[in-house]
Amino acid sequence: MSKPLIIIPTYNELENIRSMIPRLLELPIEASILVVDDSSPDGTGDAVLSFKDTGRVHLLSRPEKKGLGQAYVAGFTWALERAEFDPIIQMDADFSHDPDSVPVLVKELETHDFVIGSRYVSGVNVVNWPLHRLMLSWFANKYSKIVTGLPIEDATGGFKAFRRSALSKLDLSTIRSDGYSFQIEVTYKLYKAKCSVTEVPIVFIDRHSGTSKMSRSIVWEAAWMVWHIRFPWLF
Repeated sequence: MSKPLIIIPTYNELENIRSMIPRLLELPIEASILVVDDSSPDGTGDAVLSFKDTGRVHLLSRPEKKGLGQAYVAGFTWALERAEFDPIIQMDADFSHDPDSVPVLVKELETHDFVIGSRYVSGVNVVNWPLHRLMLSWFANKYSKIVTGLPIEDATGGFKAFRRSALSKLDLSTIRSDGYSFQIEVTYKLYKAKCSVTEVPIVFIDRHSGTSKMSRSIVWEAAWMVWHIRFPWLF
């Protein structure tokens, strides 16, 4: 592992991405950044391009909004087509994932194939969420753990780091899920591929600015997708 790549999906994250990119460029691991933007009308893509001269910031612009899951699939595909990137990190643009925790996740890859920044591995480490959303997230993880058998406390978390060799084991063309269910599906498939995983406790802080992309349809998708992942022959 020599050249880390951080993948960030965006849609209307102008204010956040302007602040996030400088923070990531200052990290001691000297990571490159790939922003996968779904043609945000607020100019997020243009803000990313303003950092192009650093040589470490890249923009993958998609013509329309296709969801979080497919944004990550596009980002993973882009990274795997370029042999220099290893490890590969995924995180949100809104500062709910602390940029300073990225090196902590990368460090754990010395002994594991992939790492999850976990909100629930050491109690409940979530700040500024309303109680109903916190309970929804907590129960979703308990539910997914029971159905899938994953030995993971935070399977729906979106802050992860992967060895390139682990991510290469995914057949990205088969992934169609989004939101919570995308995170569960990737974790489950890597676990079943015998990739070693660990959870690192993080403090999750609700977004600094912008609007949450969470919707009722994403929650329902996750509810039935765990059965599809665990028992594909039923579908």
